[in-house]
Amino acid sequence: MSESSQPVGVGRLDDQDYPAVTMGQAAELLGVQPAFLRSLDAADVLHPVRSSGGHRRYSRRQLEFAARMRTLFDQGLTLDAAHRIVQLEDQLDAARQRIAELENAATHRNPPANPAPNDGPQDRQDRSGPRTA
Repeated sequence: MSESSQPVGVGRLDDQDYPAVTMGQAAELLGVQPAFLRSLDAADVLHPVRSSGGHRRYSRRQLEFAARMRTLFDQGLTLDAAHRIVQLEDQLDAARQRIAELENAATHRNPPANPAPNDGPQDRQDRSGPRTA
């Protein structure tokens, strides 16, 4: 079956942001009550897409977010605290990824010079010139 003859939307199921999961399915997958998902929506921390009939639809990325929130709730955190922690974790991950990209670019642009065999503090001191008393 060629890709052009597949039903509409099937090609998007691998998309992390495609809202393919209903609220009931999402609640079952996460092991939560639908009220938990509604509370995330009401608190404006999770924004499911609405179907033409007004039903909430969740993407895989949203389910991962909800699962992270649930884990923090289970540890006793409030919704606000859990949301802030998830945001900070995401920012930290993005910063780490950016640092890795920059380090990779710098490494490929400027390969490291041949380091001295022993780069201890004494060697650095000796290379900086004679010590004065």
